[in-house]
Amino acid sequence: MKYQILGDTLPVVVCELENGEKMITEGGGMSWMSPNMKMETTTNGGIGKAFGRMFSGEKIFQNIYTAQGNGMIAFASSFPGSIKAFDIAPGQEMIFQKSAFLAGESGVEMSVFFNKKLGAGLFGGEGFIMQRISGYGTVFAEFDGHVVEYELQPGQQIVVDTGHLAAMTATCSIDIQAVPGVKNMLFGGEGVFNTIISGPGHVWLQTMPISNVAGVLKPYFPSNS
Repeated sequence: MKYQILGDTLPVVVCELENGEKMITEGGGMSWMSPNMKMETTTNGGIGKAFGRMFSGEKIFQNIYTAQGNGMIAFASSFPGSIKAFDIAPGQEMIFQKSAFLAGESGVEMSVFFNKKLGAGLFGGEGFIMQRISGYGTVFAEFDGHVVEYELQPGQQIVVDTGHLAAMTATCSIDIQAVPGVKNMLFGGEGVFNTIISGPGHVWLQTMPISNVAGVLKPYFPSNS
């Protein structure tokens, strides 16, 4: 499989497949393709894995596209931002934000990522429910806005506002900590909890979480009440 990521603020990944090669995406992920791509809708691994994908922000059913001869298929982002490619293998697993998965080769597997620490589970919000990507192959993820990367050394930490964590290598750990001080919590305007990422590993941060955009636009929408 060969691919090109085209475009700036509204990117698309165009994949060139050889005969028999397969791509996986959720329903509605395909943007355009050559007529010799065969589509099959499946739970892709059984109902258990399907529900795991549902909890991680994806749909229960996935579409598998198989090239009948040399073929082409494209997957476009659904929000202004970035598409990044990751090579997945044992020991090279990734953790993505909820709903980041765009498409991947057939050997890639997706499941829900559970944080081991209770605090993160109770208070992490959208930053807690994430996707674990494992298996073999190339996977494409869509992130919101521009992406900034950091390499964390063992024990090195970075404090991230909820929603700005786009992805991290599975070697990183994540925790949720309360903002210190009651006045900071109530009047600081930064929320009550922060996400703490600890190395070693690589971190991808996004500048424009769709949740933040929704919050800014909400006052301009008419109320139903």
